[in-house]
Parts: sequence; C-alpha cells; structure tokens
Amino acid sequence: MNKPNFTIKLKQTPPVAIEIRDGFIRLDSFLKLAGAVETGGYAKLVIQEGKVRVNSEVCLQRGRKLHVSDTIRYAGQTYIVTGETNNL
Repeated sequence: MNKPNFTIKLKQTPPVAIEIRDGFIRLDSFLKLAGAVETGGYAKLVIQEGKVRVNSEVCLQRGRKLHVSDTIRYAGQTYIVTGETNNL
C-alpha cells in the first residue's frame, strides 16, 4: 500500500513594522501599540506566560526595552521595531 505523498506548507505572514518615536519602548507598551493585545494587563499576562519572543528568545520581562531593529514574535505574527536611529 502506497502512502500519500504530500507536503504541508504553513502560511507565513510578513513582518509588521511598528514605528517608535523615542529611542526605546517597553515590551508591554509595544504589544499594545502594535495592536497585538488590547490591554496592558493582558500584555503582562502573555509575557509572563512565555508567549512572547524578542530577537528569537522567550522574554519574561514586560519592562524590557526594545530598540530599533528588534524583532518581536507573538501569536504567530512577527513585528519589527522601526524608527529614527540617533547616532551620537
């Protein structure tokens, strides 16, 4: 009996660029700004549960400072921090 020959391809969504005005933004605030969560309390919860990755690593710090070019992954979506870089 032959096994069916097929490949499962997962649909990948393109990263969403989120612009910040200051030099950094806290992770919980970023999730709200990006529309990934509705409230700061929910942001705190998903971060503490280990559901958020920053630069490919699980992050449990809701106050983690994010800077331009950091990547955040939550609920199957990738976000990229964009904005002005200050070269001092």
